[in-house]
Amino acid sequence: MSKEFSRRQFLNLSGATLGAAAIASMGMNSGWAHNNKTLPVGDTSVADYSTDVLVIGGGMAGLFAAVKAHDAGAKTLIVSKGRLGSSGQTPFAKGIFSFDAKEAGMSIDEFVNKVSYSAIGTNNPVYTRQVAEHSKARVEELREWGFFDSAIYNKSFMRPINERNIELIERVTITHLVKENDRITGAAGFSIDESKAYFFSAKSVILCTGAGGFKPNGFPINDLTHDGTIMAYNIGAKVTGKEWNDGHPGRSTNPAACYDGWGNMFEQKPSTTSVGIRHDLGMEANVMAYANGNPSQMRPGMNNKSSYSSLKAPYRPEGLQEEQRQSPPPGGDGRDDKRRPPRDGQGPGSDGQRPPQQKAKGKGKGDNGGPPGMGGSIVGGSSAGMAIHKSEGLVPINDKCESNIPGLYAAGDALGSYMAGAIYTQIGSSLAGSAVQGAIAGKAAADYATGQKGSKISSAKKQEIESEIFAPLKREAGYSPAWVTQTLQGIMIPNFVLYVKKESLMKAALAYIEELRDHHMPMLRAADMHELRLAHETRHMIISAEMKLRASLMRKESRCSHYRIDYPDLDNENWEAWINIYKGANGDMQLEKQPFNS
Repeated sequence: MSKEFSRRQFLNLSGATLGAAAIASMGMNSGWAHNNKTLPVGDTSVADYSTDVLVIGGGMAGLFAAVKAHDAGAKTLIVSKGRLGSSGQTPFAKGIFSFDAKEAGMSIDEFVNKVSYSAIGTNNPVYTRQVAEHSKARVEELREWGFFDSAIYNKSFMRPINERNIELIERVTITHLVKENDRITGAAGFSIDESKAYFFSAKSVILCTGAGGFKPNGFPINDLTHDGTIMAYNIGAKVTGKEWNDGHPGRSTNPAACYDGWGNMFEQKPSTTSVGIRHDLGMEANVMAYANGNPSQMRPGMNNKSSYSSLKAPYRPEGLQEEQRQSPPPGGDGRDDKRRPPRDGQGPGSDGQRPPQQKAKGKGKGDNGGPPGMGGSIVGGSSAGMAIHKSEGLVPINDKCESNIPGLYAAGDALGSYMAGAIYTQIGSSLAGSAVQGAIAGKAAADYATGQKGSKISSAKKQEIESEIFAPLKREAGYSPAWVTQTLQGIMIPNFVLYVKKESLMKAALAYIEELRDHHMPMLRAADMHELRLAHETRHMIISAEMKLRASLMRKESRCSHYRIDYPDLDNENWEAWINIYKGANGDMQLEKQPFNS
């Protein structure tokens, strides 16, 4: 057998039916091997920083968290894996929700009630109300900074940061949150560009690290791997929302070509969106593909229940039927939106209204409603591993974005606020929610820091963390993170595991994930700083996969973006509750119910 084995071949053979041992026997040269290091081990340096408020993440939530923490009087520092405003999902989002009661013709109370109806009770009304109350003010600040003037966000994001002289450190991967004396004391990580460890002592920390996935094809989330969520879980934070799924489709032709697939979404200037309650991006297309095969012929908006064969269609609230997808409100949000935006550079205007659509270049006969910016048919799984925005992340204990770890806050997609519930309910609310929650968390974290004495990460803790950070570099042999990631993808991404769920297959998948966790994760190797980043991201994806499977097994019903083929109905008697996950005293993963609105 050839030693060359493509990812496509791997995925064609894959699923939960192909174990790690079987793959290794195929002679894949990227599995277990000696570590051909390109960096001299032991030549690492250390950088120490101290601040009041540490913001981790450089997207929309991180921007507002830093600005509002500074404006509340706290010394603030931002650290980001990528460039400010140019990494994660923020640069892909092109619509931001701005609530105006007069324009909407409804009160905030009515808006919250409509979202709750669409979300089948899964939303947290406190956070739904917040996005309506504060979105307009955040949009006006963004307008002052020039956000709506360019498709590239770095310049507008840097304006308030430079005006306030807020310290910014980019291209640093954070791997550890540090908790001592039962409260947060900082974070640690390493440079992507040099052999250097970073330690940040802080009185409070705000996670603006986004969500993540399993590095799927076709959607721009490949640098998001639930880093903040898993780091917080490791020090005792509660996590929620892992059973939900984001249903964004991808292009069936060249599905890995993310830029081609989503086309001019990257080139459009952002715009505002107004009220338009939806129930979208659920599992209808996935269920139809499971029943009928040939997923490339599926398209957003198909809702013919007879095509489900013997399967029961996912429940959709009455009044939020097919026409809601066919005639969405003006404007758009690339992160929330399953419909096609204007093509050929015809982006939405500053008022959110769309110019007449023009025929797309290269549009062929096979166009049946593919992802934005292109023609052609679609396939699912392009955002595999990610839940609906704002439905997963750290469990908030109040309306201030605070976690159960004193001093640790989260905002945006790192916070399981259930702002919109477990289904897409409002276009543009993802970006608006990140701005609103970032601002709230920034002020709250600054207020908390005011009452805390400064503390430094202990020398013993630093030594322990530094050893853990660079362990894959020091390993003489092991598994490459790319190979383990491919194995993980083969286990988790199949439609019959991640989307159309049933107990037997999820238990089988969980057995493989436990094998990766217990045997392969401790033996990840890295030859350079880039591969070291991949090793830590792979660790996070493995734990996230375990969370998704355990939460999906626990929720024995179908609701919003969670579909169980063996429990296809709503169960309001037993499951009007969120599922929270936390690490038990013995290190095992524990799950609990939290009733809606509690």
